[in-house]
Amino acid sequence: MAPFPFSIVGLDLDGTLLDTSGDLTAAVNHALASAGRPLLTVEQVKPMIGGGARHMLAQGMAATGGCSEEELDVLHRRLLDFYEANICVMTQPYPHALDALDRLADMGVTLAIVTNKLERFARAILDELALTPRFDAIIGGDTMGPGNGKPSRQPIDAMILRCGGGKAAFVGDSIYDIAAAHAAGIPAIACRFGFLMQPVEELGADAIIDGFDQLIPALERL
Repeated sequence: MAPFPFSIVGLDLDGTLLDTSGDLTAAVNHALASAGRPLLTVEQVKPMIGGGARHMLAQGMAATGGCSEEELDVLHRRLLDFYEANICVMTQPYPHALDALDRLADMGVTLAIVTNKLERFARAILDELALTPRFDAIIGGDTMGPGNGKPSRQPIDAMILRCGGGKAAFVGDSIYDIAAAHAAGIPAIACRFGFLMQPVEELGADAIIDGFDQLIPALERL
């Protein structure tokens, strides 16, 4: 049997490893309700996820009438406070995700998380789900400093460095994920089940998976 082709596999968090859509929608709706706006469904919020909480909320406000930057500042703080207090009520790993992580770890692959979620929130969720020990690197949207989240290559480069170097691949569900991986010169796998902003075929990924049961075969083909 040929050796596994990657020594590092990085994953996005929201819409890739974890279905966080219920808790994120609750946080968006808390902010919207406080501003007297109509509430959004989970399916409406899903395409807004991926670029960080402020970006998500800005789209929610745009969908319900728009707002000024000053109002967005206030509502963003309300959203973050609510989310931090209710961060893992409905959130769960996607089917077969933990089995795939177990198999990768058994093959000696180093695992990492690179998300545009604030690092402290990412760590809080992973702690709640007892997943933190699985990852050698956890990099949030603020870890590399303002403006250096995905699609910048910086968090991907940091992931590879923190995991000890070697051939890496990245798994995500948004254009931010695919662009960051490609900017760093590594292959990217897109999840059809994630929080898609556009058809998955338009992301330009090197492979597409319909579920985590397809991840390892996809990596082996790459």
